[in-house]
Amino acid sequence: MRLEQHLASWAQLGGGHEELVSIILVIASAGVGLANLISRQVMQGQASGIDLDDPEGTRPVSLDILSHRVFTEALGKLPLCFLASKKNDELVRIDPAAAYGVTIDPLDGLSNIETNTSIGTIFSVLSANAENISGKKLGDVQRAAGFLFYGPQTRLVLTCGEGSYGFLLNPDDGHFYQTGDAISIRPGRSEFAINTSNYRFWDENLRYFIDDCIAGESGPLGEDFNMRWNASLVAEAFRILVRGGVFLYPGDSRPGCHSGRLRLLHEASPLAFVIEQAGGMASNGVDRILDMQLTSLSQQVPLIFGSRDRVQEVIEYVSGEAITNTRFPLFENRSLFRS
Repeated sequence: MRLEQHLASWAQLGGGHEELVSIILVIASAGVGLANLISRQVMQGQASGIDLDDPEGTRPVSLDILSHRVFTEALGKLPLCFLASKKNDELVRIDPAAAYGVTIDPLDGLSNIETNTSIGTIFSVLSANAENISGKKLGDVQRAAGFLFYGPQTRLVLTCGEGSYGFLLNPDDGHFYQTGDAISIRPGRSEFAINTSNYRFWDENLRYFIDDCIAGESGPLGEDFNMRWNASLVAEAFRILVRGGVFLYPGDSRPGCHSGRLRLLHEASPLAFVIEQAGGMASNGVDRILDMQLTSLSQQVPLIFGSRDRVQEVIEYVSGEAITNTRFPLFENRSLFRS
C-alpha cells in the first residue's frame, strides 16, 4: 500500500483529516527531494554544496541549511498557522486562521555525513496556534509525528495517533510503500544505547544502571547486554522500533547540559509520540515526555525511550528505588570503622 492510500484510508474514518493528510504528504515529498539532494551532493568541507540563492552558483552552503530550505519552501506553500524549524530561533507565522502548525528538525545527525552514517528529519503536526503553543502539553496538541531516515534505504515512520507505521521509498517511482502492520516494540530486549564517554558527568544512580548492564549475567539485572550508539537520533529511534531495548540521552553535570541536550519541541516530543504509539515509553527520567509543558521553543530535556519495561527499569534506578535492592549505600562509600 502506498503512503497516499494508507492516509486516504485513515482519513475516511472521519474527523476532517484531509488537511492533515496534505501536510504529511508534502513533508514526505520534501523528504524524497532531500534524500536525492544528499545522495547527489558533492561534499566540500563539512557537507557543503552550492548556495541556490547565489546567482553565480559558487558560494558553498552547509547541507543543514539546504535541508532547512527544502522543508520551509515546501511547507510555506500550505495554509499553516506556523512553522517551527530547529534552524530558527522563532516561530514563522504563516496563516493565523489555519488549523495546524508544523515543527521540524530538518537534518538530524549532520555530523554523521562524513562517515556515511544515517541521518534524518524529525517532524510533528500540532493543532495549537502560534499564540498559545508555549505552556501547552505537546502530547495534548500533537496530531501526527514521525521521522524520515536517510540511510542505505530511505524510510518514513509515521503516526497519526492510531499506531505507528513504517514506509519504504521506492527510488524507481518516488513513492513510499507501507512495510507491514502497525509497529510493536519488543519488550525485554537486552540492548542499551548511550554515549558512555560522558559517564563521569552522569548522576550516580544512572551510572549504577549502566554498571549493572555491563556486569551482565553475573550482575543484579541477570542478563548480558549489548551496547549501541549511532550519534543519530533517528537511527536510534528506528533501531528501537525494530529491535527494542532502551535509548538514553540524560542530563549531566557539564555546563549547559543539566537539563539535557535534546529539544522538547523538535525532537523529544515527536519521537515520544511515535514510540508510545508503537507500545513503548518515553520519559525524562521522572515525567512522561508527552505530559511536559513547553516553556520555550529551545527548551531542552533529558530523553529516555524504548521498550516500556526497560524504560521503567531506568526510571526506578534514577529514583533510587532499584538501587536499594542491589546495593547497601551505608557501607558502599565509607568504611564501617571510619569515624
